[in-house]
Amino acid sequence: MSMITATTWVPRGFAAPFPSKYVFDEDEYARISKLAKLQLDDAKEDLDDAQSEKKQKSKAKGTSSSADNAKETDDIDDDLKEYDLEHYDDDEEDQEGKGDTMAMFGNTKNLVFHENNDDDPYITMKEQDDDDDEREELQILATDNLVLAGRIEDEVAHLEVYVYEDEADNLYVHHDIMLPAIPLAVEWIDLPVGKSSADKDAKGNFVAIGTMEPDIELWNLDLVDSMYPDAILGQGGEDDATSTEKQKKKKKKKSKKANDDYHVDAVLSLSANRLHRNLLASSSADKTIKLWDLNTTKCAKSYSYHTDKVCSVTWHPVESTVLLSGSYDRTVVAADMRAPEAKAPRWGVESDVETVRWNPHDPNYFYISTENGMVHYHDARVAPADPSGSKPVWILQAHDESIASFDINPIIPGFLVTGSTDKQVKLWNVQASGPSMVVSRDLGVGKVFSTTFAPDKEVGFRLAVAGSKGAVQIWDTSTNAAVRAAFSNKVPEIRGDGKERLVGLEESDTDSDSEEGEDEEDEEGEEGEENKGGEGWESMEE
Repeated sequence: MSMITATTWVPRGFAAPFPSKYVFDEDEYARISKLAKLQLDDAKEDLDDAQSEKKQKSKAKGTSSSADNAKETDDIDDDLKEYDLEHYDDDEEDQEGKGDTMAMFGNTKNLVFHENNDDDPYITMKEQDDDDDEREELQILATDNLVLAGRIEDEVAHLEVYVYEDEADNLYVHHDIMLPAIPLAVEWIDLPVGKSSADKDAKGNFVAIGTMEPDIELWNLDLVDSMYPDAILGQGGEDDATSTEKQKKKKKKKSKKANDDYHVDAVLSLSANRLHRNLLASSSADKTIKLWDLNTTKCAKSYSYHTDKVCSVTWHPVESTVLLSGSYDRTVVAADMRAPEAKAPRWGVESDVETVRWNPHDPNYFYISTENGMVHYHDARVAPADPSGSKPVWILQAHDESIASFDINPIIPGFLVTGSTDKQVKLWNVQASGPSMVVSRDLGVGKVFSTTFAPDKEVGFRLAVAGSKGAVQIWDTSTNAAVRAAFSNKVPEIRGDGKERLVGLEESDTDSDSEEGEDEEDEEGEEGEENKGGEGWESMEE
């Protein structure tokens, strides 16, 4: 089983031209040991709890059965004593007390670290051009985009970092990162994490990943083959707590009681603040929203605006302190993070919220997608007195099943995409008269879990699509006839043979998908033109 649950793009110019190879030195060993010890301590506590619980159950069975078991065990021990099985595998020098223990990393301090292989007397075959070849293989050009995809495969979770070469129609895996659980949210971070003294204009290339676990991991995308995250937001990153404090926190975590310091359930959504770049918002199944300071990697504030899982959060593109959040409690809140006690405007919808998004081309408006396939478009300046009285500008029945993914093109106004568990990807054109469908396609990715537009003008029509079959497809939507007709004044000069461009990892899959799409193109284009009358949507303006 393989599926991709979340994707995002990295804008051009942020990735290091030559990413660094991970170096395991003494400082890194000390850092990992510290993090690993925290996890081992937690595991030991769990084991101790399980053992004590087992003992209590054993006692409850009665003293007579316990005595019988003890007698039987003693009899067996007496029979085996003559074979001395406890020392069966011991070497003679170990029995004399001369041997060394070999726990994991047990003898690491006895190893000598050399600056390079030339200084190591035990390496007789010196490296020549291998480093240069490897460095060239890792190179990322200024015209390349990175695409980040959270994948679960055979119960192993990882983040795949792809390089997309637009001119060459090429997509390949650059490196990957192991994750502790199924990834649910992937957010690109544009500043160095955990460096409070860094220049305010400093650029970074990091990723924040939310999973089924309550902790958020932060990884440096310019470092290849890392063993541990650069920082952890949550209880797993708190290394300065005393054992007593940790014990209390452990109990809180077990009871899954929400608190002000960290999440206690799966992290469902992440949103980086592009104006206050050190702020990251997260929402969780624990019903809370957390605000994290990426300089200190600590939780700055916790909010409880909802009564059920908070599945989506996004910052306002202009008002840098306003956060939009959507929940399974079927409400959406636009709250100012500076005034947590103030009553925030709230809108209601007919089913569980899936995604909320501000309109980047007119931030007075926002979109809501829902579990039953609806898209709502609201004016944020018109808030109802009660959520049940919400009046959207328009409402659209986009799919018959859940809209698992939704995105707004940041370059082309009015260009929307919806992806659904019905396996369809639909492109929409929103005009003053309302939304109309441009084209509907099955791109062969299975149930669609992620649809994201590229962030750069040069690749403004590129769309990354992924889903339950574990495939990522990059669709150049400007090569589709219906899209060209709908956005004729914005579509760039077409190149190549006029066929649709669909770029994936596996050539065979890409070819079959493209052929299928070409056969359907004329029919779909006509369907898109017919839908320009506004079928499926309803204006709610009076």
